[in-house]
Parts: sequence; structure tokens; C-alpha cells
Amino acid sequence: MSTGDAVSCERQSLPLLSTGGAVSCERQSLPLLSTRGVVSCERQSLPLLSTRGRDEPENPDDIARVKNEGKDEKKPSSPSQPDTHKEAPTKSKAELKAERRAQQESERASKTGKKGDPGPQSTGPKPKAPPSELQPVLKRLPEHVQVDNPEVLKKLAKKLERQQIPFRSDYGYKVSLFSHLHQYSRQAPLTQQLSIPSTVIHPVIVRLGLQYSQGIIAGSNARSVALLHAFKQVIRDYVTPPNEELSRDLVNKLKPYISFLNQCRPLSASMGNAIKYIKKEISNIPSQCKEEEAKSKLQQCIDCFINEKIVLAAKAISKYAIEKISNGDVILVYGCSSLVNHILCEAYDKCRKFRVIVVDSRPRLEGREALRRLVKRGISCTYVLISALSYVLPEVSKVFLGAHALLANGYVMSRVGTSQIALVAKAFNVPVLVCCETYKFCERVQTDSFVSNELDDPDDLMLTRKGKNQLAGWQQVSQLGLLNLVYDVTPPVFVDLVITDLGMIPCTSVPVVLRVKNVDQ
Repeated sequence: MSTGDAVSCERQSLPLLSTGGAVSCERQSLPLLSTRGVVSCERQSLPLLSTRGRDEPENPDDIARVKNEGKDEKKPSSPSQPDTHKEAPTKSKAELKAERRAQQESERASKTGKKGDPGPQSTGPKPKAPPSELQPVLKRLPEHVQVDNPEVLKKLAKKLERQQIPFRSDYGYKVSLFSHLHQYSRQAPLTQQLSIPSTVIHPVIVRLGLQYSQGIIAGSNARSVALLHAFKQVIRDYVTPPNEELSRDLVNKLKPYISFLNQCRPLSASMGNAIKYIKKEISNIPSQCKEEEAKSKLQQCIDCFINEKIVLAAKAISKYAIEKISNGDVILVYGCSSLVNHILCEAYDKCRKFRVIVVDSRPRLEGREALRRLVKRGISCTYVLISALSYVLPEVSKVFLGAHALLANGYVMSRVGTSQIALVAKAFNVPVLVCCETYKFCERVQTDSFVSNELDDPDDLMLTRKGKNQLAGWQQVSQLGLLNLVYDVTPPVFVDLVITDLGMIPCTSVPVVLRVKNVDQ
């Protein structure tokens, strides 16, 4: 018997002598080591043992009968005895995958049809979405942190041109790490480029922007209150054009004003929240409401915001903070926070005996204003610079700090130097208490002072009381850059408690407060 022939057995497959064959049965195919032939069995395939000359047919008649039966046409199995071992032809993985996908799509389409979806039902596979659509869309970065991008500057210039607002150019050489931020000079205010008779900016907004850029109005609360009062004057002088609705036209009227103020000085987080509140109240005015009634209602809303979010909030925070002040305490404060000054004055009026150490830093030296207010009330004070912080901390019992904003990840954004004070206080095991109103809470997340910050006028670093100014003409030195940062961020691990108008909370509870505020609104 040849080892390369195709042998067909009707009822039973016999182990055939093959060294290179593959046994192929009508019911099942098993790949075997073969280079020459195929053995076909009708019922079952058995693995072949490569022992030549074993289990061959005993006579030539059997061999002929086997060959003749292999040539005969196969008969279908009888209905009484169905062939359960018969299998479909083998399909490739791609075909099986396509069938499964088509079946899933048909099932999904049938479920959608049961729910009443009138859309067409396709049984074919859906096209795969590109990876950019599967991933969450990133929020657009604000323009004030993309100053180093020429395309962003072109878009900003076109936007300001449409609003008839001059574009304020940067001043001086910037440190490379902060090249994406604006840096302005007080010697070239934006109001110099305005033509007052033809400008669309309200005069009260022009005056407010000049006060912002020159540093006359500083501090988060002071800037927010001044902004709200300016908007009250704008609303009072507003007249609805014909064929326009107040709720739509007034919002569009405020947009160039906000852009102008942002060019004078970047808006604070508290100012941003106040602007959102005003826009929300304007959009809630019904169209059938009379103009004078709507304007009166908006002015009342602004007064209510100032009273509830700033004035009454300061009183509530003072009530909670006074509980943390004991007789004989030595309290350290930094800079000039209107809220912290209010707390200390209220505690002194309640006959609490304590002493205050005012820490200050250049170039603003805001602590001098805080020192003047506290001494005027009769509070015993000590004035030191931030360089002497480690020498006075051993006698300090508590540290009270103000805040520019409280971020969603629990970081405290405040005057530059606050993070250093909190760090040193933590090293001396002195508790750090941050006082902040809830309207300063923002949904922004920030972990460093580099991505988003404000650069003040670098010329402020040159101010000296006496003697020759060593930094005169620094703009002509190509390798010299002056960095005057305004804010820094303090990690929540350095803050023991945040005192708000809602109570005393840890920094990690900021997202809860934001969620509650969104639900209330």
C-alpha cells in the first residue's frame, strides 16, 4: 500500500501507515503531518501512527473494494437516523467576527425599534469612531495664559477690534517660564489709546479700568464691590434699543466692558463669579417685563449680592473665627486682607486680649496699611518683613491668612508669599487658618503658580528709598528679566482649617460647597 494515496473507509477509519499524510474525514478534518497524501474517513478520524506496514488490508480484493467505494457518490443519511456529527465548512476568523458583529447590531436595532425609535435600523456594522471622539473633549485654555501663541494673539486682537477696544501690548523682557502670561506697565495705561468721544465704553468703566491698572483699587473684595457698583451705574444709564429685548441686548452690551477691564488687569476669581451672577439675573428677566422695572430689579439683585456674599459673609466668618481666638494669643497675619482685619477688630471689640504680628513683603508693602488700621483700633502690633519670619514664629500661636480664591482641588490662591508662610508655620507646628468667603470658590484646578498667574509691573521692583537705583535701564540688558509675581498657591496639607460663611471646613470640602451652590442656582 502506498503511503501517499487517499484512503476512504466507509464505517471505520483504520490507522494507516503514513509518514507525511493528513487524515481528512467527511465529518471532521484534523491536520496531520503530511507532505504527500490525504486519508479520508467517513465516520471518525483517528490520529495516525507513522509505523509503515501496520494494519494494512490483508488481500488485494479489500484494497480494490476500498478504492471503488471511495469513488462512489456519497448518499445522504436517512431521516430516521440524522447525522449529528456533520459540521459546516470551516470559516475564517474574520468571517466569524463579522457574523457576530452583524448579529449584535441586529439585536441592538431590534431593541431600539421596541423603544419607539423611528430612525432607520441598519444591520451592518457601525463605523468605528475616531479616537478623538471617544475621548472627552478638553476645555479651551483661556486667552490670558496663551500670550506666547501668535495665533491666539491674532484672534484676541480681532476680537478687541470688533469691540472697538485697543489692544494692550506686553512690556519688557519676560522670564521664559512665564512667557505665556501678560506683563503690563503702569506707565502705558490702556486709557491713553482711547478716544473718549467715539468710544463705546461707558465712562464709569473707563475710570474703573484706570483705577485697576494703577493699583488704586486692590484686593479681591474691593475690586468686586467696585465692579458691581460700576455695573449698577451702567444698568441705570442703559436704554433698550428698538426691536430689542433687554435680557439679550444688555448682556451683549456688557461684553466689551468686561474685555476692557480684562485688558486693564486680569479679572480675579471673585469678579468672574460676580459677572456670572449678573448675567444669570439679566437672562432671567422675562421679555414682557417693563424696562424701568427690570432695571430696578437688577440693581436690587446687585445690592443683594454685595450684602449677602460680602458684608453678611464677613460677619458670619468673624463669628466663627472669634471662637478660635483666646486671651493671650499671638496672631500672625500677612499683607492686608480686609476680611482678616475685620475679624481682628471684631475680636478686639469683644474684649479678647491678643497681640498681632504683621508680616509684609516688597514691592507692594501692603502690610503697612493693615498695620495702620489695627493700630488705629488700639491693637498691639509688631511689624516684620517676610525674611524675618522664622525668628518670630516660635512665639506665634495662630496664623490667620486671607485668600484670593479657593480652588476646586483645595489649593489656596493668595498673595505671593502666602505659601511660604504656611510652609514655615507647618514646620513650627503652628495652626494655619484661612478666611475666605464662598463667592471666591471657583471650579478651576491648579497645583502650581506657573500655568495661571498674574505678572505685575516689573518696574515696581526697582523702587528704593535712598541711594542710586542699581536696576535703572534694565530693559537694555538683554539677559536680565525682572519677575514680579502677584499670586501663589498653597497646598491643602499646609492649611489646617478654612473659615467660611457656611462654617469651618477643611480644604477638601471645596467641591462639596461648589456642588451645593450649583444646585441652589
